[in-house]
Amino acid sequence: MTVDAALSGCRFLHFASAMLLWGAFAFLRTLVPSDLAAGIGRRLRWLWIVAAAIAVATIAAGLPLEAAMIGDGWADAFDPVTLRAVLFETTVGHAWLGQAFAALLLLAAFAAPERMRMAAVALAAGLATASAALTGHAVMQAGWTGIAHRLNDACHILAGGAWLGALVPLLMVHRAFDRPESRRQAGTALRKFSFAGHFAVAVVLLSGVANTMLVLGRWPTQWSSPYQAMLAAKIAVVAVMTGLAIVNRYHFVPRLAGLPDDSMRAIRLVTIAEIVLGVVVVGLVSVFGMLEPA
Repeated sequence: MTVDAALSGCRFLHFASAMLLWGAFAFLRTLVPSDLAAGIGRRLRWLWIVAAAIAVATIAAGLPLEAAMIGDGWADAFDPVTLRAVLFETTVGHAWLGQAFAALLLLAAFAAPERMRMAAVALAAGLATASAALTGHAVMQAGWTGIAHRLNDACHILAGGAWLGALVPLLMVHRAFDRPESRRQAGTALRKFSFAGHFAVAVVLLSGVANTMLVLGRWPTQWSSPYQAMLAAKIAVVAVMTGLAIVNRYHFVPRLAGLPDDSMRAIRLVTIAEIVLGVVVVGLVSVFGMLEPA
């Protein structure tokens, strides 16, 4: 495996796991009634453990991979001199220190008292997700423009993570809606998610447009450029996800009162489709975020 491929895979796993934890725990803590949230949290406990382990492990692997990228390949991945130089003398190393700190906070959050744990994990995972803005094309700009670009990047990643990560526990809310004893709480969570989703999608779209203008200064229309081709593919996939979210919110959700079984089945299928497309988006970003924006 090439160093490029290994680093892309590492970035994908880290982004996906951090966004899952951020979106899922923020959703359960703020939009789902506490009893239902606690039950869903317990049922998905092993998923949280695996996601946290991946988030931390990929940060640990990230520094040697970056050293291999900057140096002469795999031989420099564990060379102490190269690692020290990358860590303390490059923006990549400084960003890694921030991401490592966020990963440690994430581990500490899982050790918090149970009544505080959900909020603590949401905050720590949000920090781990936002720390991705310390890397990538935003760091290529200096001064106030660079600061604005990093902040916009963080908003884009957090909004996208809130949307995508919440979809996984949302599937459990769908199942709870099928049970008469939990239908009221599940209905409350669905309505709150539908309302909050408007803001998350709006921030994703607006910050995404701003990022494109800050990096390219134009729309990605040069298909011979790998960066622009993959960015255009990402924009297309996000557009499809947005369309599916609109169909869910304005077509299927209003039909829950009259045709609950059929409507919930359709909502569940659309949600699964959004998750699959979201994973594609994260994969694209993991690759083209390392390419020259030309």
